[in-house]
Amino acid sequence: MSSDTNSPPDPEFLAAAAQRRSATTGSAVSGFELLRQHEQQQKFRRLIDPGILRPNSHEAAMASLKILSKISENLLREPENPKFRQFKSTNDTIRRRLIETKGALEYAIEMGFRPEVKEFQPLYVWNERKSEELRLGAQILQETIELAEKKSARSQTSAAETKAAAEAAKRNALLAFMDDRKTKMLRDQRDRHNREVRALHRPSVDGEGTISPSPPPSNAEMPGSGHVLSSPDPVVDELPPYRD
Repeated sequence: MSSDTNSPPDPEFLAAAAQRRSATTGSAVSGFELLRQHEQQQKFRRLIDPGILRPNSHEAAMASLKILSKISENLLREPENPKFRQFKSTNDTIRRRLIETKGALEYAIEMGFRPEVKEFQPLYVWNERKSEELRLGAQILQETIELAEKKSARSQTSAAETKAAAEAAKRNALLAFMDDRKTKMLRDQRDRHNREVRALHRPSVDGEGTISPSPPPSNAEMPGSGHVLSSPDPVVDELPPYRD
């Protein structure tokens, strides 16, 4: 029993335990690193909004974000290129987009750029130990710009649809007005036609517009005679003889 207790541990058991410890340690480091990255991403998002977007006009803010994105993307693509590792604060574009735009320079500093003076020139030089910050900052910039462009596209589409709907409503109103006029014209034509048809079926009139009288019947009384044409009294041809 004592010999078993004092015997060296099984090599396979030691290897398995070491593997478990390594996996546990690696998982803890990975989780900590993810948390740190998440916090850094949130910091970059706050530097954009409210840092850049709120105090500046939309056009100025978007121009600054695109300049920052271009600087970071160039440096990530060619990290050893000295042209991309620094920028002059006296450059006109840099001055307007990063120096004068509120919050933009703070974002560049968070990505690792620090002010320096070289040969009497004020510069912002990138610190290569900030590679992770540069990568995360560039990622947040790209996401923000893409979301803003999608929102702008939707807004333009909505504006175009609103304009098209207004034009369609105006066109429909004009067509309805024209239809009403056409309907009225057809109704007037119909009424005029009906009046003409009724006029053709009225009794004939003389030139003075009065109805011509019909001839009198054969047994009508003649004026002033007191006799009718069909009187039964005999006709007297001769006068009676004259008597003294």
